[in-house]
Amino acid sequence: MKQRPKGQRTRAAILAEAARFATVEGLEGLTIGGLAEALRMSKSGLYAHFGSKQDLQLATIASARETFVAEVFVPALDAPQGVARLLAVCDAYVCHIQRRVFPGGCFFAVAAADVGTRPGAVRDAVAAQQRDWVELLEQLARKAIELGELEPGVDPAQLAFELNAILMSASTTFVLQGDAAVLDRARAAVGRLVPVVS
Repeated sequence: MKQRPKGQRTRAAILAEAARFATVEGLEGLTIGGLAEALRMSKSGLYAHFGSKQDLQLATIASARETFVAEVFVPALDAPQGVARLLAVCDAYVCHIQRRVFPGGCFFAVAAADVGTRPGAVRDAVAAQQRDWVELLEQLARKAIELGELEPGVDPAQLAFELNAILMSASTTFVLQGDAAVLDRARAAVGRLVPVVS
């Protein structure tokens, strides 16, 4: 496998740290100066990679999305299509919270609370990721219906909404309480919510 040039590796490392930083300090708290201090880099060094705070925020969102896909979606592809894959993606979400991939919980749950009331490109990028995530859950539910694995009459959009609500709540509560039992409750709630055909 060909290694990326050093500049790209440095940028990727900076963005990985920026995403972790943003789940603690918020996207609005993510500044070139603050990140430079956290990374023990010069501001000018960071300005070479990002020309503005917004550029840094948008690049951080894109990096967090890549991490989310790798941590949550890709592992679920090992499960067969249908209910198994729907449950696997929910479990992978819970696992990424439990492993503290991002110290502040789900990057996008934190970002939505932080920038949800601030119109602009940063908010739009976070909203797009949230839509894509819920649409993914809906598509997986729809496939399970097509395969005859979910009870007839299940509304895939409603099921996706409710699954997302459970997962977001689990992320927030786990960060606040630090109690892994919360994640077990989330897994149990997901299992009860998915009405598998017996």
